[in-house]
Amino acid sequence: MSSINVVATAAALPAAWSSCTLGKVGAASVKVLRMDSSPVREEIHGADEVLLVLGGRLELLVEGTEVALETGEMYRVPAGARHAVGPGSHGTLLIVEEPGA
Repeated sequence: MSSINVVATAAALPAAWSSCTLGKVGAASVKVLRMDSSPVREEIHGADEVLLVLGGRLELLVEGTEVALETGEMYRVPAGARHAVGPGSHGTLLIVEEPGA
């Protein structure tokens, strides 16, 4: 496998909040997306989800608690936790999640 410029890949995506799968680690998918300050509605996954801010800021609401992440910070959303993205989130986000999550 060759190296991947993750930030450039996210910047080249046709739309914000539209992820691209970079590869797999076991059964888990490693994805990247570009955030554009728009909120994203609440969702729930059947497996843990890891969110890593590669650049910018992520405003999360997890089970009613606000969580703000800056560049270089990571957060694990537990399986079954209600979570949404608040307005103002921007930059590049790396996501690791299991299939069907």
